[in-house]
Parts: sequence; structure tokens; C-alpha cells
Amino acid sequence: MTDSPPPAAAGAPRRTALDALHRSLGATMTDFAGWDMPLRYGSEREEHQAVRTRAGLFDLSHMGEITLTGPQAGEALDHALVGNLAGLAVGRARYTMICAPDGGILDDLIVYRLAEQEYMVVANASNAQVVLDALTERAAGFDTAVRDDRDAYALIAVQGPQAPGILARVTDADLDGLKYYTGLPGTVAGVPALIARTGYTGEDGFELFVAPADAEKLWQALTEAGAADGLVPCGLSCRDTLRLEAGMPLYGHELTTSTTPFDAGLGRVVKFDKTTNGGDFVGRAALEAAGTPSRKLVGLVAEGRRVPRAGFPVVAADGSVIGEVTSGAPSPTLGKPIAIAYVDTAYAEPGTEGVAVDIRGTHEPYQVVALPFYKRQR
Repeated sequence: MTDSPPPAAAGAPRRTALDALHRSLGATMTDFAGWDMPLRYGSEREEHQAVRTRAGLFDLSHMGEITLTGPQAGEALDHALVGNLAGLAVGRARYTMICAPDGGILDDLIVYRLAEQEYMVVANASNAQVVLDALTERAAGFDTAVRDDRDAYALIAVQGPQAPGILARVTDADLDGLKYYTGLPGTVAGVPALIARTGYTGEDGFELFVAPADAEKLWQALTEAGAADGLVPCGLSCRDTLRLEAGMPLYGHELTTSTTPFDAGLGRVVKFDKTTNGGDFVGRAALEAAGTPSRKLVGLVAEGRRVPRAGFPVVAADGSVIGEVTSGAPSPTLGKPIAIAYVDTAYAEPGTEGVAVDIRGTHEPYQVVALPFYKRQR
């Protein structure tokens, strides 16, 4: 095992610390946000079903970690982001967003409070540099330091109903006491880790932040611990269908610089009642002035077999365009194609009739449903 993957050629995608292991497992690799990542190892449907019924193992080391430390780290984040982070308890995590001054979403984030004066912000791979630059600029007037920790971590996720039992075999951490959206330091397979009960699949599970040099050891230990439970390695393809079924937004699809948190139905993450910085934050004025959105994010379930893709028009019975698909795929759980789409509010009520998706000139009927398509039994 090496401390880090071999350097990529100039202009080539970056490789995670698990790159050689993925290739040894026969993974189909793809360029994603400037990283060479496993798309699938075999059947993406089987990987999807494994996470829904047993457990799956993911390499998410392409995500971007940014650390803020210092007496005013919380206040800096309250100024930079739409959420209330200064009020976050140590050991807790929060889903939030960073917006432009006009209210457009620059990225959606998870923020972990690691200590009284230390926070870790996890950004999407495609936006990590944008988020780093924005946080650095917005924190300039605060007593805090912003550190780029993207090369300091590998991130491995174990997701699925069997995930707690599998992880329990290789850690002495109190997983029962680790509630959803918490993150605490511990030891997993003999290596130091931040153990977070978070995920992007709609299932129970954990995300483990470790040093890149420890990534292969951790992956192998989890693989062995989960062998009897049917744990399988999983790629980005099934991660996308899992999050789609769970109604979780994807940046660049449901979330863009042209949408606000309110447009996406996520206005709950915007906290106008912060007590730090006089309640001000970047984008506040624009978000306060935003009117009721004219379109709403809904679920669509196919009556036929044709699969909609992002950008396909959603049409009414008279053929007029009433929206646009943001994500679409066959749903292994429902057994039929599904999509998330922005549609005019007049057509957003579940059960609305006469809605179709224009798939290359053919209007395929779709049923409007509430999100999510799938919700696990707790």
C-alpha cells in the first residue's frame, strides 16, 4: 500500500488513494468533476439493490473538505452560509447551502462541528474550489483561518440496512449513540477516523473520513467485515439512482446558480433568525425579497418504459411546455422510470392529470407524485 496514488499526467483526472484497488476489482472508471472515479463494478442494478437490502461500500474521496478554525469560525460561517452554524453543537452536522449575493445556490454542503473552534465544510467535488474561494473571501473579516483540507482526507461510505452491524465489527465507537447527522472522532479498523452518520442514498449508513494512507486498510477491513452480509463495492451510477429515489437534490441538476433554496423547496435551510452578525449573511436581502416560486420540484413516475433525462421538456395535455426534467433514470426499486422536474405550480399537485415528458418528440405520459419516491422504514 502506498501513501498516495501515483500523480496523474498533466490534464488527466485526479486519482483517489483507492484507485489501484478499484481497478483490481474490475471497476469501470469515469471522469467525474476532474476525478477518475468508479462508475460501477458490475451491474449497477445489483449494486443499487445491495444498498437497499444489505450494504454497499463507496469511495467518495473526490468530495472537498475545508476546515475553519478560530474563535470566530462559527460567526464566519453564519456570514458565509444561509444556515445557523454558530449554534451547531460540537459533534453535530448540518445540511446547508452557500449562496451568491443574488440568492443563487453556489453549492449545497454538510458542515460538521468538530470542536468548539473547529468546523469542517464538505463541498461537492465540482464546486470545491468555488466554495473554498468564497469561504476564504467571506471569512476575511473574522478571527478564523480557512484551510484547504482536500488532500488531507479519503472518504469511504458504508450504506444500507446492514451498515451499522458491519461497522460495529471494526470499531469500538458507540454507534447506537451516534444519531443521524452526527460526527465524532473514533477508531475504525485500527485507524483514526471521523465517523459520521450521514449519507446520500436514503438508507442508514456512515461516512468515514480518514487519512489517504489509511484508506486501503479501511476498505479491506470493511469488505471482510461485511462479507457475510452481502456487502458489495458500489460506484457513482447506483449512488445517483439511490439519491434520485430518495428525492435528494444533485448540484448541477436540481440546484444551480439560477435557483434559490426556496425554488428547490429547501427554504427550511435558510435561517433569517440568526443572532450572529446582526443576522446578516451573504444573499440575505435577495432571499428575503424572493417571491413565491412559479415552479415547484416534483416527482414524475412513468406510465410507460421510456426514460426521461435532464433537460427534457415537461408538457401539458395541449403540448405547452410547463417544466423541465432535472434528473431521470430507471428506478430499480419501483421497477419503472422516474424523474425529478421543475413544473409550473398549477401542475405540481400529486395526481395532476395530462402531464407528459417530451422524449425526443414523443409525449410520454407521467404521473405527478410527491417526493421522495422511496423512504426507508426506520
